[in-house]
Amino acid sequence: MRAQLFDPENSRDRLLAAAARLFRQQGYRATTVRGIGAEMGLLSGSLFHHVRSKEEILFGVMERVIAAMLEDLRAELAGAPDTRARLRALIAVELSYLHGPCADATAVLFHEWRALSPERQAVLLSGRDAYFALWHSVLQSARDEGLTRVDPAVLRQLLHGALAWTSFWYQPGGALDLPALTDHALAMVAAPPGPG
Repeated sequence: MRAQLFDPENSRDRLLAAAARLFRQQGYRATTVRGIGAEMGLLSGSLFHHVRSKEEILFGVMERVIAAMLEDLRAELAGAPDTRARLRALIAVELSYLHGPCADATAVLFHEWRALSPERQAVLLSGRDAYFALWHSVLQSARDEGLTRVDPAVLRQLLHGALAWTSFWYQPGGALDLPALTDHALAMVAAPPGPG
């Protein structure tokens, strides 16, 4: 999975990265364009060479993270040898975005979605829907194979919500690393592997 979401050599990407940090730390509503400019060492007026509004910045962050998560999940699922490994990939990709190098942008996506206008939400829904369709497909296969018992639509909501909630309590660099957290989450939803 990717090491970074934004190219530090690209000025628009630096703007999006700075905004994602501030949106996560302060919240979208409390973050000002002036504050984003200060984070980058620019006057706020200079930012408008790159974007037209604060909402456009938020949209840019969310658009980038949705596309990246979808691309990474497709790659991880393609390399998984069986349904159990695909279940683990769902969890691993989500947790790596929540707690890895893309954590600021992912937190903004999860917690600031309602700050976007309905029109901008609609633009992003196709990417989000494609991501969730991958989840549904894997969870349906897991149920068909007896790995899980819960309706796939319900399980997706429960698991996705539980993983998102880790952003409030999980401490990267603590005693529990991401692979172990992934294993714990997998154990909550899937029957243990059979003998042999």
